[in-house]
Amino acid sequence: MKPKDTGSGRQATARTASRAARKPSALDTVGGLTKSLRSLAGQVVGMAGVAVDTSLAAATGLFPQGVASTKALVKAGTFLRDMRVAAGIPLDDLGKAIDLKDPSLLDLAENGKMALPFEVILRLASVLARNDPVPFVMNLTKAYSPGLWKVLESLGIDRILEHAGREHEFISIYRARDEARKLTDEEFSRVRKFVETAFDMALEFNREAKAAAERKATPRASTPRAGPRAAARRAPRASASEEE
Repeated sequence: MKPKDTGSGRQATARTASRAARKPSALDTVGGLTKSLRSLAGQVVGMAGVAVDTSLAAATGLFPQGVASTKALVKAGTFLRDMRVAAGIPLDDLGKAIDLKDPSLLDLAENGKMALPFEVILRLASVLARNDPVPFVMNLTKAYSPGLWKVLESLGIDRILEHAGREHEFISIYRARDEARKLTDEEFSRVRKFVETAFDMALEFNREAKAAAERKATPRASTPRAGPRAAARRAPRASASEEE
């Protein structure tokens, strides 16, 4: 004889299944992130061998949904070109350095006609921004892979990258000045204290400016005007004082 399925047993099984369905899995989150990275790695606006119109207005039709605006792509392309020119690397040599089969794709990216995959951004950072890769990757990722940037924001990683980028900017101030490297320990300590004091003063000025802006944005409470009855009550008092 087959055992009979009781109603309570079926209900317990249903509750267990519903709980498992409601509970989010860490593997699902990692899997979603992996899919996003794979899809963004193949994100390309222009195609090799395809004639791209030089007019940005006409080129906007090539941009798929989810990619940053034309203005952002042009800004990122200008940033990429400036970094390459500052490094003194020709376009073809840069393509070979990052093992890119078609260097003309970099030319499209510099002209704001193409969104580079995230993998290419990392390769470019290893060549053009070896000392400060974080700000470089941040600037291009925001423009070329906004979908990936949203994933980083949802995980809270974007704030970590932003703080790391700010720290690198401070380091760049020191690295850009040859005289700072020649300071003795005593001189460096004196300069550092001066910079620290100036930084605290700048933060204080920022707090005051922020507070002033908040006060200006807050609407002032209007004072109630006196009605006709109150004015009539004050009139006899004024006349009595004049008679005295």
